[in-house]
Amino acid sequence: KGEESVSLYQQGAFIDLCRGPHIPDTSWLKSFKLLRVAGSYWRGDERNPMLTRVYGTAFFDKKDLKKYLNRIEEAKKRDHRKLGKELGLFTIQDEVGPGLILWQPRGALLRKLIEDYWKDAHYKNGYELLYTPHIARQDLWKTSGHLDFYGENMYSPMEIDEVAYQLKPMNCPFHIGVYNATKHSYREFPVRWCELGTVYRYERTGALHGLMRVRGFTQDDAHIFCRPDHLEEEIFNIIDLNLQVLKTFGFANYDVYLSTRPEK
Repeated sequence: KGEESVSLYQQGAFIDLCRGPHIPDTSWLKSFKLLRVAGSYWRGDERNPMLTRVYGTAFFDKKDLKKYLNRIEEAKKRDHRKLGKELGLFTIQDEVGPGLILWQPRGALLRKLIEDYWKDAHYKNGYELLYTPHIARQDLWKTSGHLDFYGENMYSPMEIDEVAYQLKPMNCPFHIGVYNATKHSYREFPVRWCELGTVYRYERTGALHGLMRVRGFTQDDAHIFCRPDHLEEEIFNIIDLNLQVLKTFGFANYDVYLSTRPEK
């Protein structure tokens, strides 16, 4: 499309479609280091054979390579998985399952402090707290569109009283259900609701990473019901609240993405 270009590299009979760059042979690499070896399923599918993936890096001189390796070692010391284990914050047990976090007492206390701050910040900004279930009838996810657009990230249904239920990947349909439970006057808008809702999403085993990529996590979620003339003020209030929370936790550099209702 447009002026975009693609690059092809050929190594003997092997042709690779990638950004590159490639080199003719390893003699060009004066400073390189093999980092680790790991298993990887062919095409990322657990049903395919397990392959061996070799990780490495290369630099033009030994000085740059040494700087990089030192940076990697320093990062390992600060790895949240390592700190979580050493400080007794959380654990992941094979008996429970990968990507499912068990919070230990110290970690639970830290989590409570964060949640208390979150609730207080939302109360001060006019939000009310909701609690919703972890499962719902499969029909709800069909109505909401989650099965059509997000089904591959949801867990298989369970049958209760001959009715199919599924774990929730998001809280949205429940908040809509709370809204639909009563009639509303235009005078009561805007209505701001928030929830610390635990959701469950399928992640491939190879993609799981400590607390960063998991299969069950608590999401700070909110929905606002308002009139069109409230929109501008509500959007500014949402941005201000987000910036306030980010600043509180020391985040100064971040990227913002705007959802534009993509097809998937």
